[in-house]
Amino acid sequence: QVQLVESGGGLVQPGGSLRLSCVASGNIFSIYDMGWFRQAPGKQREWIAAISWSGGNTNYADSVKGRFTISRDNAKNTVYLQMNSLKSEDTAVYYCNADVLTTGRVTIRSWGQGTQVTVSS
Repeated sequence: QVQLVESGGGLVQPGGSLRLSCVASGNIFSIYDMGWFRQAPGKQREWIAAISWSGGNTNYADSVKGRFTISRDNAKNTVYLQMNSLKSEDTAVYYCNADVLTTGRVTIRSWGQGTQVTVSS
């Protein structure tokens, strides 16, 4: 019904930057909150950022506060994650999610397939 596709991951040196994108498509009537999670090898999936429908409210995990910025473009059904001052501990698979009101008027939570971010020199 609803698909989320992340892009923008890759290999970056410590201190560098990356910008992740996540595009939602399918039977979408409206998208409520959107967010980003990550999962490092051997660790549980960790929430890192969320943004409200209007973009007026954003929240961040302490581990990324001040370095990462979440934003969205509702016209494009897209959420972004600007990541600056990257550290080796930011290495993980990054996932986006979205609470979507479908055209069938059902609210579901959808997840992307993930994009790998590797921070290494």
